[in-house]
Amino acid sequence: MASGFVASSGAMREALDVLARVAPSGCTVLVTGESGTGKEVVVRALHEMSPLRDGPFVAVNCGAIADNLVESELFGHARGAFTGAMTARRGYVAAAEGGTLFLDEVGELSPAAQVKLLRLLQQREYTPLGETRPVRCNVRVVAATNRDLQAEVRAGRFREDLYFRLDVVHVHLPPLRDRREEVRPLAAHFLRLSAERAGRADVIGFAPGVLELLEADDWPGNVRALENTIERAVLLSAGTEISVDDLPARFLSRAAAAAPPLPKSPRAPSRSDGRLTLPPSAGDGMIDLRAAVDALESRLIRDALERSKNNKQRAADLLGIKRTTLIDMMKRKGLAA
Repeated sequence: MASGFVASSGAMREALDVLARVAPSGCTVLVTGESGTGKEVVVRALHEMSPLRDGPFVAVNCGAIADNLVESELFGHARGAFTGAMTARRGYVAAAEGGTLFLDEVGELSPAAQVKLLRLLQQREYTPLGETRPVRCNVRVVAATNRDLQAEVRAGRFREDLYFRLDVVHVHLPPLRDRREEVRPLAAHFLRLSAERAGRADVIGFAPGVLELLEADDWPGNVRALENTIERAVLLSAGTEISVDDLPARFLSRAAAAAPPLPKSPRAPSRSDGRLTLPPSAGDGMIDLRAAVDALESRLIRDALERSKNNKQRAADLLGIKRTTLIDMMKRKGLAA
């Protein structure tokens, strides 16, 4: 692991190996992958492995800057460059001098900003808005996007020459659903981080079955969604382990569906024809139906509570009833709450 970068799968180990090999150079790197796959974590790892590690690391979300402010934010501006520019301001490129400039969602840049970025990459210089003299810079540019930049080039929305300048070394991060072997180490990593941030040193692990549920999820939000899920679970946990109850609702229903069927009650064995065998009758031959049903309900409730380790929500899911209904039945029957 480098800078919190968990690399258990072959694809991620390959990505880390590529980063380690190109880190000593100043070449431009393009990182692609779905949103939440950990692109910024990867770029930070590249920065920390490079000779620029003691310099600044400046991350810019290009998609979060208004089109009319992109050039000013990236390259700075002179006093009076536009209405409201009361003082000169240096941009993100100047702030990253001697370090790494990370341009996240680079595919969102306007055509005008793309032209200036191309010059920055080609000439290692830029001109702040309102200035006439170019400024030399020593910055490593690393870009990331969840878009298909080749398709953007074909559609005329992204400059082809800029694409080739950015795509000197290309690292692609696959979605978490394609590297499920990383769910467990990532979950353990996020558990430690979240417990430390929340002051929950008492939360030290996962209850049985939780990691299996996490591994089975498709994680459309990828690593970021897993981290948020673990952070939520740490905050909600009532004990030393994260339980199924601490996970989002979709995991509760999945756990109930995956649970093995409740064992048949010995008080109500089945006959081969599918009908129930009634319990022995009293001496007068009468069957107390209500007592038999009550005994069967009590037995099934005890079985569900034992199966769920006294977790009432999961026991209710196993029985196909609401949690409040289960609690009312337990009170009525005098079962331990």
